[in-house]
Amino acid sequence: MLHKMKKAELRTKDDIWNAMVFLLSDYDFPTDNETANKARMVYHYYSELESAGHEGLFNWCSSDIEELGAARYFEKLVRALKEINAQDYALIEEKYGVQLWKLFQALENEEIPEEEFYNIIEKADNEYWQLNGKIGELLETYFVNIHKEFIEVIDD
Repeated sequence: MLHKMKKAELRTKDDIWNAMVFLLSDYDFPTDNETANKARMVYHYYSELESAGHEGLFNWCSSDIEELGAARYFEKLVRALKEINAQDYALIEEKYGVQLWKLFQALENEEIPEEEFYNIIEKADNEYWQLNGKIGELLETYFVNIHKEFIEVIDD
């Protein structure tokens, strides 16, 4: 069912961004709506990496990763990133995602020294930061393109 919003509430890209973030937080995931699943996955990727890097992603999305399995999770994430034209970010996750998750688990289980994990995570995070936040713009464009799949825009 579509969420109804007035046209006046969706005038700018920021308005659409805020509406989509609100709606995605209201879903129980995973859903039957693949677009919602992809949007949520990429949004969480963006949010967690912006705030705490890959370690933040693992801390906040660990249940999703464990539920799908690391290989499947990163396969879906890479596909979703490519769908929003975030190929550079997809390459980072193809290169590091599963490896970092395995190191993260090993660190959590005290099976490896911290520096073994942090040496690799620093490389992945640095590659992410070198892209200068392009993903935020790409995600915003994606939200603008898909928002009418979630929102029925009604006249004021």
